[in-house]
Amino acid sequence: MTWVKICGMTNLEDALVAVEAGADAVGFVFYEKSPRCVTVETVREIVGKLPGSVEKIGVFVGPDEDPINVLLQTGLTGTQSYISAEGVAGSKARNRAIGRDCLPPHFRSLMAFPMSLFGEDVSEIERMLTGFAESRKRMPEGVSIPEGVLDTFLMDSGNLGQPGGTGRTFDWMKARGLAEGMRENGLKLVVAGGLTPENVGEAISVLQPWGVDVASGVEASPGKKDAEKVRAFVRAVREMDRKAS
Repeated sequence: MTWVKICGMTNLEDALVAVEAGADAVGFVFYEKSPRCVTVETVREIVGKLPGSVEKIGVFVGPDEDPINVLLQTGLTGTQSYISAEGVAGSKARNRAIGRDCLPPHFRSLMAFPMSLFGEDVSEIERMLTGFAESRKRMPEGVSIPEGVLDTFLMDSGNLGQPGGTGRTFDWMKARGLAEGMRENGLKLVVAGGLTPENVGEAISVLQPWGVDVASGVEASPGKKDAEKVRAFVRAVREMDRKAS
């Protein structure tokens, strides 16, 4: 089953629609420049009314942001951090810090790469991901990294000015080799950027990702979801799952 995250939640009604539709996760954006930005108080209220089976992911932008306090205050079960090539070291340190604190059960940490930062050359991303895969394999005896930490990576179509929520796709065909290499190294790929109920099946067919993430593609307006589009998106993903099985 493909993991499905409906992102950019700003109200309880939309979050419950995503849950009812069968989404595996909902996302809350804490980036102040986003039209979907929410407060700690709003997220805490929404999260408290969602079933425990649904993952609640906080979305953060920039290597200097520290999501730990937000996570502990809201009941979120995971984080998604947008990073550039220069921000990888800081992100790795942050994940180690989170690991030393009280992680919620089944914690998930997604690292998100705006693909446009790397232009036509994905070799830099490949080198970074290979490094993460190797670090998991070289842990000292008796020490293990929990599943969901340093193994899940989101590829988006954003840029420095707008890391996500652009409503545009990236070139899936050019990323096929990258996706295959991730699978071979035991890493999980989540595809985002411009996905809609109409094209998510094609994205899954081309990249065979572990998961998909949508925000603007299921909205009536920025920050407000279209309930039928949310349901149609999840249906389209599950139809691809049925075909694959």
